[in-house]
Amino acid sequence: MERHKNDQESRVRRSSTDEANQEVDQQTLKSIRHYEDADPETIAHRLRELDREWDIERVLEVNASTLALSGLVLGVLKDKRWFLLPGVVTTFLLQHGLQGWCPPLPVLRKFGIRTRREVDEERYALKALRGDFDKDLKGMSAEGVLKVVRAQ
Repeated sequence: MERHKNDQESRVRRSSTDEANQEVDQQTLKSIRHYEDADPETIAHRLRELDREWDIERVLEVNASTLALSGLVLGVLKDKRWFLLPGVVTTFLLQHGLQGWCPPLPVLRKFGIRTRREVDEERYALKALRGDFDKDLKGMSAEGVLKVVRAQ
């Protein structure tokens, strides 16, 4: 299961533009830099924020189901042509599940929506800065900490 999850997340990055991936990476690095000299409680606050951050899969699933249900309700109550909406949306969701890409993906990536792995990279980098692991990374640059996290 873990391998499938990693494959899916790498497919999202491969299906995203280099510009979108670089922007997501820069935002992650900017956040890590912001917390480089922070006290443990400030880092803990950011970790709680990361616990609540929605990843790209969750955003796609919730948006697709909302649109599909809306189309069904409108199809029943207003006009049968609304039944096209769930057909289109579920096709996009199927395409994303099979290929790792669907039309909303580039838009969501432009808004900085990250994969679970990208969120976790920031989480583990912050935990490393806080001193949660065996390796002492205090004093290491944000880039260096992120590199260590990605190597694991």
